[in-house]
Amino acid sequence: MLDAPGRRGAVTIARRFAPVHLLAVALVGALACGRGPTQVANPDFEVAIADPAFSAERAGEAAPPRVCVDEAHHNFHTVDGRYAPFAAVLRADGLRVVASTAPFTAEALAACDVLVIANALNERNQSEWSLPTPSAFTPDEIAAVKAWVGGGGGLWLIVDHMPFPGAAGELAGAFGFELANGFAVRSGHQGPDLFTRADGSIAAHPITDGAGPEEAVTQVATFTGHAFKAPDTAAPILVLPAGFVSLEPAVAWQFDDKTPRRDVGGWAQAATVEAGRGRVALFGEAAMFTSQVTGDGAATGLDHPDAKGNLRLLRNVVRWLVAAPRPG
Repeated sequence: MLDAPGRRGAVTIARRFAPVHLLAVALVGALACGRGPTQVANPDFEVAIADPAFSAERAGEAAPPRVCVDEAHHNFHTVDGRYAPFAAVLRADGLRVVASTAPFTAEALAACDVLVIANALNERNQSEWSLPTPSAFTPDEIAAVKAWVGGGGGLWLIVDHMPFPGAAGELAGAFGFELANGFAVRSGHQGPDLFTRADGSIAAHPITDGAGPEEAVTQVATFTGHAFKAPDTAAPILVLPAGFVSLEPAVAWQFDDKTPRRDVGGWAQAATVEAGRGRVALFGEAAMFTSQVTGDGAATGLDHPDAKGNLRLLRNVVRWLVAAPRPG
């Protein structure tokens, strides 16, 4: 969950809201969840992994997998920016992490085992979070990514709330996903959204099961993302419970009683699909996989007390993507 560009403080936005439940969304979403103009990577984030999945001892003579993080599409999250903690976790797990600064082509993607695309944007929306929200990717780039996945690549597509689903919709659609270009929220709910095994909102999946009980994911927190429909061939990971709606404003964070909305209970906020020899993981929220701080120094994301399984989930996702069959 992100605040819009410019100095649109949460309280200012909230005052524009007529319905009480939307006032709660603004205040809690932008303040309690730690989002606003001062949103930056947590400089004090530390991670120690005692059992790295890709340690030199396990890899033998082979180089560890290479994770390319997209920075060629006006991405809100980058390796040295708001996703620095995300990259730190992967490196601590033994992976090579590099920035990908070139357009997607067969040649550029050949250097990657996993491609992470976090909150890409079309140039039109780089500083203006309003409709329309054109694709961040050209048709040729989408075709290149689809062919690369089919040949054994692992795509991790991370897409936050509006305007990011609009920017990623065509790429996600190439794998059968339909993204709602809005904000997935529950009326009157305060704080992060919790997903648990106990209530069924975390589905059984190789990612959430892990390699054994010590790697199972039983609770994760997200921080206001979007909802999407997954194809029949997909496997859900996080399922939005009844009561969730997608608020779909013309301008990010500007809601009123005329804002279009639709029921998205039962839709996904995370799912995977296998395509050819490769794999795709789509997550509808970005803050859950990093650590960020606001002006008052409060940390959110991986450091939030309710994010009990977020770190484990992050590690399990990339391991599942790496395990995709490779060209023989």
